[in-house]
Amino acid sequence: MNTVTSLKIVTKNLQSLIDGALQESGGLLRLAPCWVPRSFLQPGKRLKLHPDDLYAFGLNRGGIDERWFASTTPAANENRTPDEGLSYVVADGQRFTLKDAIQEAGAQIIGKKMYAKYNRWPVYSKYFDNMGPIPHHLHQNEKLAKLVGQEGKPEAYYFPPQHNNVGNNFPYTFFGLEPGTTKAQVRKCLENWNKGDNGILDLSRAYRLNPGTGWLVGPCILHAPGSLCTYEPQWGSDVFGMYQSLVEGREVPWSLLVKDMPESKHQDLDFIVNTLDWEANVDPSFKDKHYLAPVPVADTRSEGYVDRWIVYGKINGKQYFTAKELTVDPGTKCTVKDNGAYGLIVTQGKGKMNQLDLDCPKLIRFVEMTQDEVFCTEAAAKAGVVFENTSPTEPLVVLRYFGPDVNPEAPQVGAYRTNKF
Repeated sequence: MNTVTSLKIVTKNLQSLIDGALQESGGLLRLAPCWVPRSFLQPGKRLKLHPDDLYAFGLNRGGIDERWFASTTPAANENRTPDEGLSYVVADGQRFTLKDAIQEAGAQIIGKKMYAKYNRWPVYSKYFDNMGPIPHHLHQNEKLAKLVGQEGKPEAYYFPPQHNNVGNNFPYTFFGLEPGTTKAQVRKCLENWNKGDNGILDLSRAYRLNPGTGWLVGPCILHAPGSLCTYEPQWGSDVFGMYQSLVEGREVPWSLLVKDMPESKHQDLDFIVNTLDWEANVDPSFKDKHYLAPVPVADTRSEGYVDRWIVYGKINGKQYFTAKELTVDPGTKCTVKDNGAYGLIVTQGKGKMNQLDLDCPKLIRFVEMTQDEVFCTEAAAKAGVVFENTSPTEPLVVLRYFGPDVNPEAPQVGAYRTNKF
């Protein structure tokens, strides 16, 4: 077995390794799988991780229910390993974090404009995969996160069909609050925290989740994601506050509600209630403003491939991220140009991407190196990446996500209703 852990970690003088990898691959970086556990959730077993490795971090750390893609963002877990949440680049029989690579050669990898503005890769994506629902929670906005020295986190969801052959226990997501809900009702739920189920879901509305669709969710909006395996582009932060005290009989500690709030506010119920974006949470047109269905980029079916927008739209007037799903028919080769750098994961099939092999594994060991994840530099994306499906029978399907303001031509929420292709 080709293991990631057997590769030497290097942290300095990375430029020559980066140059060599980009030249050999055609502007691409091979990434190793990045696994993340969550102590308060139960793994959904659809990440293709070997069942013997679900608790590879130790039972006390919880099961592995997430895989992070092209991440330079640490996971905000208690007792985490030093590199938890950080993606590794593998080059010339060695490895180094994508974070270090961008610190060394940021303009070369993500482009001069993005590196000058953010001095990092400011987004990441993940699969999260759970047997049941996640507690009703929110992610703070920029202003609130800054109070604890962090950044806010908008996010988006897409439910890839290849990872959702089963829906698990609860394929429904609660979003926001029922129109007419009052702040006093939410405050009462907080007061009832230690009495068992605090009843926050009684104030919310659940939507059935369908593979091949998604949602765009801004900060400070309550949501309790359901049990579909989810591809989740998001801002490069791991802030959150859990507003639900009991999930499927499992306790959610108060500490997970207030972990990203100022310590002086940990018992201030009015502050915690006012963390919510109230208008967005009680909006009677919530689905119309947040639901996503794929929109083809162009009419290319006759050429043997289809590229579709799966995450698009703006949050409070800003494009934080976008994502596309490319499907290439067996035996087809196509060149795809994009406006900026992206992280890519293969969800089905095998083939090539410039000079790199792509292969979607059936089962992955915790320490195993794979050929299903790639980071594409801005220069390679703009020049055009050649995708080739080398399978005689199966489509090649890849997901790729982009950073802020990269795709100004992306559709707005609701565009699926007027799709002309």
